[in-house]
Amino acid sequence: MLKQSQMLIPTLREVPSDAEIASHKLLLRAGMARQLASGIYSYLPLALRTLQKIQAIVREEMNRAGGQELLMPAMQPAELWHQTGRWDVYGPELVRLKDRHDRSFALGPTHEEVITSLVRDEINSYKKLPINLYQIQTKFRDEVRPRFGLIRSREFIMKDAYSFDTTQEGLDKNFQAMYDAYTRIFTRVGLNFRAVEADAGAIGGKGTYEFMALCDIGEDTIAYSENGDYAANLEKAEVVYKPSAKPQGDTPAVEKVHTPDVKTIEQLTQALDVEASRIIKSLVYRVDEKLVMVLVRGDHEINEVKLKNLYDATHVGLASEQDILAAIGTPVGFVGPVGVDQEKLEIIADNFVQDVADGVAGANEKDYHLVHVQAGRDFTVSRYADLRNIMEGDECPRGGGLIKFARGVEVGHVFKLGTKYSTAIGATYLDENGRSQPMIMGCYGIGVSRTLAAAIEQNNDEHGIIWPVSIAPFHVHVIPVNAKVEAQRLISEEITEALEAAGVEVLYDDRPERAGVKFKDADLIGLPLRITVSDKASEEGLVEVRVRRTGETHEVKRTELVSFVKSLLARVDSTGAELF
Repeated sequence: MLKQSQMLIPTLREVPSDAEIASHKLLLRAGMARQLASGIYSYLPLALRTLQKIQAIVREEMNRAGGQELLMPAMQPAELWHQTGRWDVYGPELVRLKDRHDRSFALGPTHEEVITSLVRDEINSYKKLPINLYQIQTKFRDEVRPRFGLIRSREFIMKDAYSFDTTQEGLDKNFQAMYDAYTRIFTRVGLNFRAVEADAGAIGGKGTYEFMALCDIGEDTIAYSENGDYAANLEKAEVVYKPSAKPQGDTPAVEKVHTPDVKTIEQLTQALDVEASRIIKSLVYRVDEKLVMVLVRGDHEINEVKLKNLYDATHVGLASEQDILAAIGTPVGFVGPVGVDQEKLEIIADNFVQDVADGVAGANEKDYHLVHVQAGRDFTVSRYADLRNIMEGDECPRGGGLIKFARGVEVGHVFKLGTKYSTAIGATYLDENGRSQPMIMGCYGIGVSRTLAAAIEQNNDEHGIIWPVSIAPFHVHVIPVNAKVEAQRLISEEITEALEAAGVEVLYDDRPERAGVKFKDADLIGLPLRITVSDKASEEGLVEVRVRRTGETHEVKRTELVSFVKSLLARVDSTGAELF
């Protein structure tokens, strides 16, 4: 019997000043987590019980899908990362350290290199493939700005899995098995989620989906079709371009106008009385070691991921003012494509720039802009491509009507890696003909600790957390109104023992606190059911059962309590989602 007086549940009445979002506030107030340093948390007993339940669901579904669990080291030698080129590519988020022999290591943010080297050394024949290996382990990423509690932290718990196949068809089968497993996992956890097309980022690979928990505080924007199944994150979402009819010969000649201290799109629209869609925004990027001028309409935003993918680049970022001055002699804010020598600076543009028939652009001279600018006539573009962020109201690329936006927190990610890591590390197998072939890989991750935070973010009210039954720290909170009354205490203990014997997890609040304090803590902790034991229990044989999610209450006979509680806890639909 777990008595609340003996458990470490340090609830707080006040909201911590550094907590910005509901899940962070409630994790701290409900005594579930405590910060040790920025982005680094201790999980207290209640949180750990929920984490273990999430992990159990993950294990069940991974095993069901054919995964085999192992555990790899968190400390990884730099040599492996040099083999794949990621030691430099991953950037400052990689936590690096040296041992006493001055050998370089990293604390693993992910385990592609380690798992690939392990499989390389242990499997060499097609007869031992396919295989899918996974682990649940602490990961480390030195986030530049840890925030939102467990949503973006520097140390976190993750499930990462890796499949190895001999054919693309085998990878497709493993990928679909993981996609389906993730759908079951997040449904069982009780999340409102959506799988969206995504960019692979530093992991690499093609065929990528993110599983997003939908919530207003999400750092990711999801673009989805109002009438279809299309969904993608903002980095990945394709923009449909249909050429418009261009006016022929009716745009006046280019004219230079004086625009002192007018540098931004907003300033230009006011100073020249033009719509932002007529402005050609010109930004100079450093793409690896090359400088590129990228053009988009003034009402659009450049998508740097699309730019990076267009060049298959490793690094993409805005060029420094010194770089721009050296290349075209122009200060930032007055850069434009007219007169630029493409031998020195390549010009590329988003598809929609070619429809700007009477545009405004920087004059490549301080305090001046050009009006009546037209692509093709006044400047040349080396290539057009989809280089902008999609916008609400744009056409869906899959024919599902118009695009709408939602916010989400990434809780899972599935990748088709192909042979990127197996080729770099030498993970090969001998095929039926005795020929050496690179293994074809997939990668599949779930943020376990982030899933806990996302569940709280989606399930709370002004009083506290509202746990889904499947991951609640306990199922039932038993509270005697006055623990000093022996009859209430004895009945509460009897109820707790009977429920536990029936497989129900119970937290028994035996503290000598006022009933109001206990009820506030119960709402804050948010267990699915609360059983209140008052004098009615001894006098009339009745106890009150309250459902946390709906607030509905029932007076139940003590003799019928166990079966009633079990029937409430079993109220789920055919998908496993809870109805209360």
